[in-house]
Amino acid sequence: MLKDKLKGVLPLPGLVGTVIAVLVLVFVANKSIFYAEPGYVYHVRTITGQEQVVSDVGYQFFFFGRWNSWKRALTVQAVKGGTEDLAYVEVESSETSAALPPQNIMFLDQVDADAQATVRFTIPTDKDSFLQLAHEYRNPENLLRTALIPAFKETLQANASLMSAEEYYSGGRTEFNTEFENQMINGIYIVRREEISEKRVNEVKGSANVALGTQQKDYGDDSKVVFVVRKMLDDTGIPRRKSQRFIDYGVSVVEARITQMDPNQRFVERMQLKQKASADRAIAREQRVQEEEQRLLAIARGEREVAERQAKAKVDQIQRTTEAETEKQLAITEAQKKQEQAEIDKQTAQVNLEKARIEAETRRTLADAEAYQKKAVLQADNALAQKLDAEIEIQKIWAEAFAQRKVPQYVFGGGDGNTPTGSDSETKAFMQLLTLDAAKRLNYDRDVKN
Repeated sequence: MLKDKLKGVLPLPGLVGTVIAVLVLVFVANKSIFYAEPGYVYHVRTITGQEQVVSDVGYQFFFFGRWNSWKRALTVQAVKGGTEDLAYVEVESSETSAALPPQNIMFLDQVDADAQATVRFTIPTDKDSFLQLAHEYRNPENLLRTALIPAFKETLQANASLMSAEEYYSGGRTEFNTEFENQMINGIYIVRREEISEKRVNEVKGSANVALGTQQKDYGDDSKVVFVVRKMLDDTGIPRRKSQRFIDYGVSVVEARITQMDPNQRFVERMQLKQKASADRAIAREQRVQEEEQRLLAIARGEREVAERQAKAKVDQIQRTTEAETEKQLAITEAQKKQEQAEIDKQTAQVNLEKARIEAETRRTLADAEAYQKKAVLQADNALAQKLDAEIEIQKIWAEAFAQRKVPQYVFGGGDGNTPTGSDSETKAFMQLLTLDAAKRLNYDRDVKN
């Protein structure tokens, strides 16, 4: 049916020519047009013998050209799951250019380990350098097999010979990684391994004899053999290197990393024993520090108790001294007070004595004056007033006594008049006798003198 339609449109010879032309055009396009992917550099060779370097993204036309692609960045990785079969390196679906298994390396102290590392390279994009690289290695697979992977392995092993496993796992990991990147970029150090006998810094002591305690006897010699890797220097003092040949073709290292290091089981067991010993030493050290702290605490506590007792005794001593001093001062004050009081009493007694003497003298003087006055008065009137007063008092007493006498109702008496009968005359005579007796006792003369 299509043939019939074409017959109506074009004559049969013209249709054949058109088909042939289309086929030729498709064939030419298939051999001359390709699409440049990002991240690749293309080596193009034309039918005329010319070579081109294409790094732009997009469709490219070269009449009957041939091309092969190179990744701008090539990666060599040693990881778990990698393979030594290099037939599959640099495949389009692979994220890495070459995936190798972990590389077995030997440290300076003869400890082997499986290292996992990654190195990323970039190829040149300028025409001259790229064409030189393409002529030398023809394709990226050959570049990886013959240059990058061997350089990766050699540098990794050479880097391991610079350091012991003990140093690596004792804080040298960063230095190891830095040196690996340095040697990948600038070349491998040319080194020489030497054995050196060093004198021990600390004396080595035995610890088998427990009875000796810390006073152990020395054993062994005082030297030890160590392995040292020395970098060979040139005349200017710069370390000599074995250059990386791929650098001569413009290939550069973007980054280099050591991602994992797995030592052999014997070293792991030795490290575990070392860690245990270190932990035991740390625990013992902490216990020793604790014991020392306890000892210092006991000493401090004892010193504190002694200081407290001394302080208390000193306080008691000060208190007793103060009290004794106070009592002494009080006694002195009391004695001074008594002495002063005695002095005052003495002075007061002297004053009182003088006062009494003066008063006695005064009384004597007054008595003498009064006696003199009385004497003068008596001598002047013969003590008439006193005598009269005495007489009046005497008579008053007798009068009262006479008035109060008991007189019997009946008196009996003789008639001769000699027998007392209690008459008034008798009483009067009795009273006169008493008066004379009193006057005699008073020793005064009742007579009034002119």
